[in-house]
Amino acid sequence: MSARTLKIEDAAFVLTLDPQRTIIRGGSILIEGQKITQVGKTKDLAQIPADRVIDARNMVITPGFVNGHMHISYAHAVRGIFPDDVKDRLVTVFQLQSAMTEEEEYFTSLLAIVELLKSGTTCFMDPGSTKYPDACLQAYEDSGCRIILGECVTDIQEARKLPLFPTAEAISRTEQFIKKWDGRLDGRIRAWAMPFSAVNCTPELLKASKHVADEYGVGITLHHSSKPKFRQTCLQEHGKLPTEHLEEIGALGPNMLLAHVLGLEEAEIDCLARTQTSVVMCPSTSLKSGAGTRENCRMPEMLEKGINVALGSDSANSSNHLDIIRSMNLAACMYKDARQNTSLISAGQAVEMGTLMGARAFGLEHELGSIEVGKKADLVLFDSQRPEWQSLIDPLNNLVYSADGRSVHTVIVDGRIVLESYQQSFVDEGQLMEKVQEIGESLLAREGISYPQSWPIV
Repeated sequence: MSARTLKIEDAAFVLTLDPQRTIIRGGSILIEGQKITQVGKTKDLAQIPADRVIDARNMVITPGFVNGHMHISYAHAVRGIFPDDVKDRLVTVFQLQSAMTEEEEYFTSLLAIVELLKSGTTCFMDPGSTKYPDACLQAYEDSGCRIILGECVTDIQEARKLPLFPTAEAISRTEQFIKKWDGRLDGRIRAWAMPFSAVNCTPELLKASKHVADEYGVGITLHHSSKPKFRQTCLQEHGKLPTEHLEEIGALGPNMLLAHVLGLEEAEIDCLARTQTSVVMCPSTSLKSGAGTRENCRMPEMLEKGINVALGSDSANSSNHLDIIRSMNLAACMYKDARQNTSLISAGQAVEMGTLMGARAFGLEHELGSIEVGKKADLVLFDSQRPEWQSLIDPLNNLVYSADGRSVHTVIVDGRIVLESYQQSFVDEGQLMEKVQEIGESLLAREGISYPQSWPIV
């Protein structure tokens, strides 16, 4: 029996992200089962029948977006609580995360997935936040999302309340997690090694985690920066800069994804290029936290040296939003201003980072990231009949500089429509938001955490 077919017909524009970066005016896409089987001009595909046809005449179609670093499990329950100048924010973040129950994590993760899908993200990584993946499995299945998971491990104690284990146990837990979770839900779940960072993981744990990832053919991700204090510590203890040390112990490579990568020196960028290590940068978090775009955010230098750079949103209490289009916009704008050079990071590069480069960072570039025959049918249809899309002459510029996730009309993952006419059907959003509000108030109360309101509420 042939796979069910879906045809998207007569789109205003299709941004294929193929090797030629072809944009098709008046384009159609044929999907059979999970995969794209034909892409072309509407007139050339007009006679091909399908079980269902979507009229896309006012739509701009892109590949599904990839969010390369997004802490999913806790933040929606306590979104927006932190004052701009709060100290030790991450200590409180991990205290709240560690205090969540299975039920609470399920509902907050479900709300995050709703937000991700409604802004066009079809594939994302939670870098070790989720404590109870068994409890959240139903959310992943019902929503149809594509997710990369792992168990966060550390073996050096510090102020943040992160999962701490003896080195051997951390390695064993990583391996068992990958064996249990990788490839579930027909491949929509992938499992990676996720030691938190070189600050709280010994070289032995980092080396072993990379070995486990290599052995099972999966990836490994690490929070990483080269801030002055850590840089000095590495130089004193290892005689190397932090990224040089990772290269020396064999932790870098094509299946390593380093998150944030702030403050890197030129020699460290060379390490990344030499080892074909990918990075994911979270421009919203960098700006909100005052990371110093001019001095410490080296995205243009990394791209110039051929490093694969993906985009992430971090969490709903770091950047405070999950919209990867806003991240594209910042990537395309912040360096132009910081370096006073409008040639830095074009709109096209920004979209590549949110699609193809994200897929490559996940080791999924042969399946995702572009609209090509043989790839998975992960697609986003934007409603161009909105003020921010008009007039529609160059859809690439409109997408990056004018639009945001609010114009996402339809989302398809693995050939399945998961959002249509702005609506999803896998959860009652009103009830879900009420539940998460209750969880947030309860979580703060039982942990005794509160902050003054920005303005008086009477």
